[in-house]
Amino acid sequence: MSGAVDLSGLKDRPQPPPAPTAAPATGDGPATGLSPVVEITEASFEAEVLERSLQVVVLVALWSARSEASAAFTRELEELAREGNGTWVLATVDVDANMRIAQAFGVQGIPTVVAVAAGQPLADFQGVQPVDQVRGWLGQVLAATAGKLSGPPQPEGAEPEPEDPRFVAAEDALAEGDLDGADAAYQAILDAEPGNKQAVAAQRQVRFLARVQNVAPDAVAAAAAEPANVAAQLDAADALLYTQQAEDAFTVLIDAVKRYAGDDRTTVRTRLLELFELFDPADPVVVAARRKLASALY
Repeated sequence: MSGAVDLSGLKDRPQPPPAPTAAPATGDGPATGLSPVVEITEASFEAEVLERSLQVVVLVALWSARSEASAAFTRELEELAREGNGTWVLATVDVDANMRIAQAFGVQGIPTVVAVAAGQPLADFQGVQPVDQVRGWLGQVLAATAGKLSGPPQPEGAEPEPEDPRFVAAEDALAEGDLDGADAAYQAILDAEPGNKQAVAAQRQVRFLARVQNVAPDAVAAAAAEPANVAAQLDAADALLYTQQAEDAFTVLIDAVKRYAGDDRTTVRTRLLELFELFDPADPVVVAARRKLASALY
């Protein structure tokens, strides 16, 4: 399988984007309101795959009773899903009874497994794979979607976890445009808990936002006109990243790394690594940029 997968024929309406809340961890987390394994038909595809994937990653396992290997592999995936305890969902599809689903995914062989997140296919593989290898692949998928899905629903009767007032204060300051106040609030958390990853990540974002406020509107054009100007390259990368053009932002700095030497090269490389830290390390754009950086350096 390759390229985009068209699922439009299997859903009735466009899906909204996922809520920007933290994704659940894998492994031995608390029980959730999700069943870890569901059997899918065309009638249930929209609700159990497309809509469910707004909450958690859904692995669609396409198999056939005509292939004992695919049936056995699907049973192994079911055990893996139960280990996940509802933090992701396995959706099994009998391709013989649901040919339209198989066609939508462009299945060329069974078993085929497709990871769906936010209503869209994210990654896939074909053929029986060792379970440990599937665990590693799944870990990368979950890392790539961390913080981008709304998370599993709470089981009935469960009390929601209270919000940390320290983070509420920081987020309130950010909502009011008080970047200095938000930075100070996150710093206070880190002074008490230096290893608080949520505060570290949030503070990085706030400091990037504060820095980009001072970037000129023509920063990208200025950098192109002055390729030897280190500060101009840094500003251009910030401007591009701020407008959601991460790949272009990374390219500006990687090209600068190739041109520069000594302290200038170190300055650009350091900024590029800082920008990487604003993303999930498994983000495909970051992974590709890290490879390009390594080639530029060595």
